[in-house]
Amino acid sequence: MELERLLAILAVVLLLALALAVVVLVAAWRRLRRVRVSPHADFFTTVRAVPLSLVIGLDLLDIALDVFSTPITFLLLDRLGLRSLRNIATIKAIIPIVDAIPLLTLAWFAARLFKLGNPYDPNLIETERVGPDRYVPRP
Repeated sequence: MELERLLAILAVVLLLALALAVVVLVAAWRRLRRVRVSPHADFFTTVRAVPLSLVIGLDLLDIALDVFSTPITFLLLDRLGLRSLRNIATIKAIIPIVDAIPLLTLAWFAARLFKLGNPYDPNLIETERVGPDRYVPRP
């Protein structure tokens, strides 16, 4: 009887975490459309550029779905063009022991508190190399 009640409570908590993750990630998606991060930026530079809602949403998704959040995290961050964050978040999502620890949220606070990585430049223009010392803006 106690085990059934504990499992029911756990299921409700996981469903609430999943619902909250979806809401937070949708809100973050709207804010991230304006953020441009270089594809060659390192992890902490990328973490400094993204809003807190994205990393909280990814951590909630990881808590709710455990290892099954890996493909969702990979596709979401790849679609947003956040490749360095994608790589670290995917590795974090694969490891089942660290699901309960919000590592991406802690990394976001650490990057801002200790000034890790480069600060976000909103005037960044993504370019493609078309020749020696010649670049054109990406569409």
